Amino acid sequence: MIYLILAIICSATIALIFKYTENSNGNRYVITSSNYFMAFLTSLFMILYNKTLFGVSKEESFIVEFQKVVLEERGLFSSYSSIIWAIIVGTIFGGFFFLSFIYYQKSVKENGVGISGTFAKLGILIPMIFSIIIWKEYPTSIQWIGIFLSLLSIIIVNMSFKGLEKLSVEPAIIFLFLFGGLAEFSNKIYQKYALNEFKSVFLFFIFFVAFLISFIYAKRKKVKLKKKDIIIGFLVGIPNLFSSYFLILSLDTLNTSVAFPLFSAGSIILITLGGYFIFKEEISFKNKVAIGLTLVALVLINL
Repeated sequence: MIYLILAIICSATIALIFKYTENSNGNRYVITSSNYFMAFLTSLFMILYNKTLFGVSKEESFIVEFQKVVLEERGLFSSYSSIIWAIIVGTIFGGFFFLSFIYYQKSVKENGVGISGTFAKLGILIPMIFSIIIWKEYPTSIQWIGIFLSLLSIIIVNMSFKGLEKLSVEPAIIFLFLFGGLAEFSNKIYQKYALNEFKSVFLFFIFFVAFLISFIYAKRKKVKLKKKDIIIGFLVGIPNLFSSYFLILSLDTLNTSVAFPLFSAGSIILITLGGYFIFKEEISFKNKVAIGLTLVALVLINL
């Protein structure tokens, strides 16, 4: 549970940094690119510092191990194949990280912040459902109640009746839900089959690919580089990296169907509390209800 708490703290830190700088009129594309740049640079430093790739030898071909580990569900990949798996999964899902950001911005414009935030957070249903169907990670009866309360708290915090009146099921909101959920699911896909000691390689490729796409996108938009936007991005990049880093570690001891609702709901609650204590923002009644539900869910899930 300690790793999940650390992942929640990192996730909330990202939002609180953005809140602190929200009046700076920064360019979101520059901030996003520099965020991904710092994240992949930090993961590269971790790889080199820990000598992660040193002394790795090939035991069997990746194809042979893939047959055993993924198709027959026998053990984990060797060091060599874990690196190959990290490259494959990281490269594929790095695109989803960027797409979820793009469709979030598009959905905010079309549907508003509340609805978009709700669907972005409810994207956790994708790794939950896939893990139950594919790997039979069934929660206990009491944990199901906790999961339901976590999801309910997410909806209460983000949704409003005014938002519901405006809601129309546009492609942007569907893609936001799908790409956001798939981006989160990448952490589970890596953790399920590969050795955790190579997670920094996986994260390097996730954020390197996301950076490349983001950089190309920003260049096509002909955005102007500003020092403050780059600094904000750098500040966000480190907690962004470690949010995924600790989430992967937490999945070793917690079912996906348990970890993701708590991760999402816990992040929202910590952001709310951070807003109250740091920025002196009032906590609305619905947020107080959501905090209470999350605390109850936390207790139930750990029973």
